[in-house]
Formats: sequence, structure tokens, C-alpha cells
Amino acid sequence: MPSPFSSFSKDLPAGLVVFLVALPLCLGISLASGAPLLSGVIAGIVGGVVVSWLSGSALSVSGPAAGLTAIIVAAIGTLGSFEAVLAATVIAGVIQIGLGVARAGIIGLYFPTSVIRGMLAAIGLILILKQIPHFLGIDSDYFEDLSFSQIDGRNTFSEIGNALENFRPGPALIGLVCLVVLLVWDKVLSKRSKVAQLVPGALVVVVVAILLNLFFDSLAPGLSIRPDHMVHLPRISSLQDAAQLITAPDWSAFSRPATYTVAFTIAIVASLETLLSVEAVDKLDPHKRTTPTNREMLAQGAGNMISGLLGGLPMTAVIVRSSANINSGGQTHMSAFFHGLLLLVSLLFLGPVLNRIPLSALAAILLVIGYKLTNPALYRTQWKLGWQQFLPFIITIVAILFTDLLKGVVLGLVVGIFYILKANYDSAYFLSKPAEPGQAPGPIVLHLSEQVSFLNKASIIKALDELPLDSTVVIDGSDSSFIDYDVLEAIENFRLSAPERGISLELRNVPQVEVMGH
Repeated sequence: MPSPFSSFSKDLPAGLVVFLVALPLCLGISLASGAPLLSGVIAGIVGGVVVSWLSGSALSVSGPAAGLTAIIVAAIGTLGSFEAVLAATVIAGVIQIGLGVARAGIIGLYFPTSVIRGMLAAIGLILILKQIPHFLGIDSDYFEDLSFSQIDGRNTFSEIGNALENFRPGPALIGLVCLVVLLVWDKVLSKRSKVAQLVPGALVVVVVAILLNLFFDSLAPGLSIRPDHMVHLPRISSLQDAAQLITAPDWSAFSRPATYTVAFTIAIVASLETLLSVEAVDKLDPHKRTTPTNREMLAQGAGNMISGLLGGLPMTAVIVRSSANINSGGQTHMSAFFHGLLLLVSLLFLGPVLNRIPLSALAAILLVIGYKLTNPALYRTQWKLGWQQFLPFIITIVAILFTDLLKGVVLGLVVGIFYILKANYDSAYFLSKPAEPGQAPGPIVLHLSEQVSFLNKASIIKALDELPLDSTVVIDGSDSSFIDYDVLEAIENFRLSAPERGISLELRNVPQVEVMGH
């Protein structure tokens, strides 16, 4: 087994990129959740330092997720305090560990590829659409808001319109320069220079952005970046300061039934988002490694218990950070671990430097990541696969854009299941017609397929109802290794009614069952 440090030269730069992306996201989610600012960073640290080692995923990155913000806001209102929500987070972790022990992670294997690809493409589009205002220097919405309808009454498209009308030249110029630098670095320089291959483009972009803003401060004050368009990290000068900022759970909340309702909600939603994310990460992984989903549930449960105990938000595996990890060349779980360490170090020592990073520089990084997730080639590939793949794919995208991640995936699954049902409907049997005129007469033979489930019941009933009167029929189950009871009951009902239609029926290797009324 290779050493965890065997890919150090690739994992460390990738971890740095993920850290740069994760830091404002952790802070933004804390603000949106109505939680202490430090709680999101704590969850990010635990996700990187702890969950990365417990998880079996090579490339997924865990931390606070935008999909849980509404749940946290509602939970604070229901339970009366964030401290009580921390207690619910600890219980949610215990529930997730129980789900892992019960091997419930297998649910993740049943998400259709078309839906997973649609989810990735939708997240790519949302990243692009949501980062445009930050790119232009308009930060009225928090950094990782993925919802179509926003807290300020606007939506994704009206926010872009507002940003275009009121953009700020300084942030917009820095964003544009950073985007050009990132594209040139990734597409040109990294292919020609070994030095450029070792240094992540995102790090270069951040340095360029800080230097540009220092230049504006000195020579063009009108273009200087305002504080509200910068990364904002709490200033901590000692471990004692950090300890004072940590919020402890309210242990009395364990005696309240509402705490367990909140905990169950957090556990289920966090588990579903995690399973969706690791499934998507496995598809993006260049090495096509498979994440053990039950182990992932155990890891997430342990992470949420620790995060809750330390005053952190609930966490999931997060596709945005994981995509940044993959696109930056991460190879093993060490990249996620490095990102967690960097979050911890930045919290303790690097606040003054990091607080000089313009959000438009980070938006430029996310614009590139978003484009890679929703590349036009993906749409062409899905179109060529036919409607049964393209329709769930495109409906998942549209639904996620206009609702949220879980609702969009559920709608995509419904469409995907429709096509599964249709495929089962069409493949339940093979019907052999009687001989043509002039040839020896023969029976109508209905050959059942190898696996006949309740999903096949409708098509078999339809075929039996359409058989002509006064005919000879054979239902042959010789090739079937399994015939569901619902189908056997339908065949028995047909056997009982066949004489009234003048049908002579023979059953071959089809068990008879009792039906109601007979």
C-alpha cells in the first residue's frame, strides 16, 4: 500500500487551493446559518483533519454545507439557541454512525449516472451564476448561497442584473486579471514549465490579487477594495482567544424531544448530501476509485459528533470543495487533510494576510471550477445517449437551479425511475405469435424473462388482456429464476377467467398461487 505522503507534491498544492476556496465558504455558511462566525471554520477543520483519515474516499472534502443552512436557521428558532443545535449535531453524528453500522450507505449506489451528472452540471452552472456578482464586487449575498431565491428578496438572475448595473471597477478589474492569469497559468504555462506545474494557479491568483489591491491603495485609491469585499477572518492572537470563541453544547437540550427531531433531520439530510457527493466525486476521480459508503457514513458521524462538541456546524462531504480538490490535482486524502491543517493554521496565525484577499479573486477560481463541471461536452455526450439519459440529466439541472440540491435530485430520480419502469415494462416477456396462414397452427406463447418483478406486472396484465378470444395460449416460465408473487397472482387471475373468453391455457414452470375469492 503506498504511503500517504507518496503524492505530497500534488496533494499539498491541491490542499492549498481547497483551503482558499473553503475559507470564505465556511465563513459565509456561518453567517447564513445565524451561527457564530467561527463555527463554520471549526467544521471545516474537523472535516479536513479528522474525517479525511476516517473516510475511505481519496478525494472528497468535508465541511459545512450550504444545503444545511436553512435547517440550521430553523433549528435555532425551534430549539431557542445555537448551543442546543450543537447538542442536536452531536446526536445527529450518533445517528449517522448507526446508519453506517446498519450498512445504509448502500443507498448511494442506486443513484442513476444521468442524475449524478446532472447534479454536477447544475452545481457548475450555479457556481458560475452565483459568483458573477462577487466577481463584479457586489457582495449583498453570502459567498456560498446556492439557492435560487435569496434572503434579500432577489433571485439568481436579478442579482446578476443588479451586479451588472452597479459593479465596482476595482473588484471587477482584479477579478478579470485573476481569471486571465488563472486560464493562462492552467492552459499554457503549466504545460510548458515544471515550476508552473508545482505551483497551483489559485495561489498565484491570490498573490496577484493582494498585490494589485496594495497597488490600488497606494496609487489609485478610487479602485481600492472595500472591507466588505474581502475575506473576513476573526482575529485570534493566542490559543486562549480561540478557546474563548468556542461555543459549548447546551447539555440540557438532551432532555427535550424537539432536539431529537432536529438531530434526525440533520442526520438524514447530511447523509443524503454526503452520499450524493461521494458518488459524484467517484465519477470525477481520474483513477475511478470507489468510496466505501458505509465507512463514509461512520466517518461523517464521527465528524459531526466532534464538530458539535467543539462548537462547529454540522458537516457533509461537499462537492464544490471536492471538485476544487480534483481539478487542482489532488491524489489522496492527504489533500483534504492539508486543507484542514491550513484552516487551523490560518485561524491562529494568518488572519491579517488572509483578510487582504479580495472575494473577486476567489470568485475567479470558482468560475473556472464551475465551467469544468458544466463543460458543453457533457451536454453533447448525454444527448447522444438518448432521451432515457438526457431527460433525467436536464431535468435534474433545471430543478436544482430553481429549487435546491436535494429537491432537484429527487425530481431527477423520479424521471429516471420512470425510464426504469418503462424498461421493465418492455422487457418482461417475449410473445411468440401463432403461425402465419398456410402454415401449421400453433399456440401463442408468452415467454417470461429471467427476472420478473412487480415492476413487470402492468405490462404482463396488458399483454394477457389483449390476447384474442378462442385462442390457445402458453405461459412459459422455464427461463425464469424468479417470478414475483404479484405477477403470479395476475397470471392466476387470468387462468381463472380464461375459460370465459374461450382461451385454452397451459402453464409451463409457473407456480400457482391462491387469490382472494377463490
